[in-house]
Amino acid sequence: MTWETIAADKKARIAASIPEAWRLKTEPTGVSVMEYPKDSGILSAEELAITESNATDLVARLAIGELTSVLVTTAFCKRAALAHQLLNCSLEFFPEMALARAKELDEYLQKNGKTVGPLHGLPISLKDQFRIKGLETTMGYVSWIGKYETHNSILVDLLLKAGAVFYVKTSVPQSLMACETINNIIGRTVNPRNKNWSCGGSSGGEGAMVGFRGGIIGVGTDIGGSIRVPSAFNFLYGLRPSHGRLPYGKMANSMEGQETVHSVCGPITHSIQAEEPWKYDPKIIPMPWRQAEADAIKAKITSGGLTLGFYNCDGNVLPHPPILRGIETVVSTLQKNGHNVVPWRPYKHDNAFDLIAGIYSSDGGADIFETLRESGEPAIPNIRDLVSPSLPKINMNELWAVQLKKWKYQTEYLEQIRNVEESLGKELDAIIAPVTPSAAIRHDRFKYNGYTSAINLLDFTSVVVPVTFADKNLDKKQADYTPLNDMDKAVQDEYDADAYHGGPVTVQVIGKRLTEEKIMAIAEEIGRLLGNEVIP
Repeated sequence: MTWETIAADKKARIAASIPEAWRLKTEPTGVSVMEYPKDSGILSAEELAITESNATDLVARLAIGELTSVLVTTAFCKRAALAHQLLNCSLEFFPEMALARAKELDEYLQKNGKTVGPLHGLPISLKDQFRIKGLETTMGYVSWIGKYETHNSILVDLLLKAGAVFYVKTSVPQSLMACETINNIIGRTVNPRNKNWSCGGSSGGEGAMVGFRGGIIGVGTDIGGSIRVPSAFNFLYGLRPSHGRLPYGKMANSMEGQETVHSVCGPITHSIQAEEPWKYDPKIIPMPWRQAEADAIKAKITSGGLTLGFYNCDGNVLPHPPILRGIETVVSTLQKNGHNVVPWRPYKHDNAFDLIAGIYSSDGGADIFETLRESGEPAIPNIRDLVSPSLPKINMNELWAVQLKKWKYQTEYLEQIRNVEESLGKELDAIIAPVTPSAAIRHDRFKYNGYTSAINLLDFTSVVVPVTFADKNLDKKQADYTPLNDMDKAVQDEYDADAYHGGPVTVQVIGKRLTEEKIMAIAEEIGRLLGNEVIP
């Protein structure tokens, strides 16, 4: 069979997995589909209310039997079915398996009077990089279609142990190595707020699904911005933890064995609110959740305020006007509420961008293009520059040199932080920065991921916080701006105030390595001050 035939069959099987009663009766005519679930007639008023709740409330109501997992799972399966039909965001949809699991959990609670774990009965969506026994994991590759998993990823097992219900695996760009989501299996995934905008990538299916509220918590991965870019483009919170906090074992991936910059798992969700994974994944640091770290931040908030750095340009590419206004909004809001916010000078971010780009292509694209040759499918245009087979492959000595450069850069960056702290006479709690140069980008126009990839190179913790929306009346193009370089010129030329009107504007809150508890607490405070604690 040709790759086209194999892909078409897979696409048809995904469509057939949607029950007839959940299929669209009418096609929406506008560019936004955010209101469609209310008008569809497919979800009941109770199901709409469930899918528009927050995870904390749902798990509390599930734990006392006020809601059944079957009811909650049905509601999210229906909304996920709509999401796929409107946004093209699923690579696996398995409502029957999900409802069978939900029924078992309901029966367990009724029989034993207790939950199986803290996520008892809660539906969770997964990026199609996580392995679930009995299902396919294509990761956007045609050659992986028809290969059924014989085991779960470690995080899947731990989430099941905690009581989660899985019902969908969401779309990714072919190979994962792109910040937009398109593959040769189902095509392009679009943004629920405007179908002319990208949903981001590579966890773009998760961004679209959770943004549409077809999911309440989604789990993605990030090696260069793949959690943070979809979170930003869909106006969501997203956590990029440092390597070693969440288990990555037994997951599918491109370039497996590349250990210079680690991909990490993290959640994408609408809000920020006892397992021991190091017993299952040897790369995990034995570090339980440290509530004292979060409490220390909360104490600072109430007794003198936080000390935060900020930057609105990394020295390589200037963000578009909506992003600059977003940074200004966060800084002024924090200052008005008693926090000390000082300028931070990004340290060699242009060099960091070049270094990590070389790491991504260190095998000359061999791994990815070998996988593409297995089916004969072409590479999507979005990854050709990053993983072109014409790029040089580095040898072992060159790899060692790259790793030394990374270590040197990480060490120097910590020195910069220490110098600032010494001049301030106090600890720098976090740094506020852009996520991308643009609000949700138009299709096939994403050019620069340096704001996120530099943080991956440092292995710092980062949390995306929704701020506001682009406004054509406020965010005028700077006519007299002189670009910093060719990349900056290309990014500036892309800006169109009318095209991006209403686009999500976010920031990332950055902390040193393994500071997840602190940075999540700071992100929660910023969200509260902005009135964005929970995203509707």
